[in-house]
Amino acid sequence: MTELRQRMTEDLQLRGMSQRTQEMYVRAVRQCQRCYLLAEHYGKSPELITEEELRDYFLYVKNERKWSRATSTIALRGIKFFYDHTIKREWTILKFIRAQREKKLPVILSTEEVRSVLKNVRLLRYRSCLQTIYSCGLRLQEGTNLQVADIDSARMLLHIRGGKGNKDRYVPLPQATLDILREQWKTHRNPVWIFPAPGRGDNNMQTANEPMPKSSVQNVLRDVLKSSGINKRASVHTLRHSYATHLLEAGVNLRLIQEYLGHNSLQTTAIYAHLTQRAHNTASEHINNLMNNL
Repeated sequence: MTELRQRMTEDLQLRGMSQRTQEMYVRAVRQCQRCYLLAEHYGKSPELITEEELRDYFLYVKNERKWSRATSTIALRGIKFFYDHTIKREWTILKFIRAQREKKLPVILSTEEVRSVLKNVRLLRYRSCLQTIYSCGLRLQEGTNLQVADIDSARMLLHIRGGKGNKDRYVPLPQATLDILREQWKTHRNPVWIFPAPGRGDNNMQTANEPMPKSSVQNVLRDVLKSSGINKRASVHTLRHSYATHLLEAGVNLRLIQEYLGHNSLQTTAIYAHLTQRAHNTASEHINNLMNNL
């Protein structure tokens, strides 16, 4: 680790940023072979980059690379933190750059599509992980990082530790999910992780000291969607969106769904009200009645 990267990481720690946020912010600045990031773009240390070069960089990723709002926001926050706090440069450009606003609705899988996906996942560790993510409304990292101590079978709750914003929360644990988690744990009996890294030949799960990689879960879902003939642009995070929408369709209070998802604002959760099939069906019925009376 370079001295600058180490200093930025320490600055993020002092500001109370979560481990995940630290990784994303540092990644936005450092050189990365797979992503066209700031240091790689100019082929030099970020401390040698000028304000004009930084301006050109953000125009490039906006107009040429066409980064999404989420990607742009993370990159901007990480780079601003580096220049504002780590090397302390008061650049005007950093005060008015904003990520472009988007008004996109998330992709939603129907309950039948979710069942089809889970049924076609061959390996138990991936099927149980995806089922847990869907049935508890988890983010991908929250699912892969589950630990044995997080399962409260007496109260049928799942303890989510260090979620977005470094917040803990409890979510209801369905009996079917508890059953498959127990089945999964019996395949390796790791004392810490529910989904330990398999290692070479899947032989090291019992002693693994880290969870299985998120990318492997993403790849499995991508393959299953293709083989299931589901043409929606879905990802693992789609299961979380689908969970919230299906709960709302079932009549669960929006405020409770907000708690289960760990959203700060009810307005964030309210987007699912636009996605429920029941709401659309009711609206369509009223519209048809109005049109029939013309």
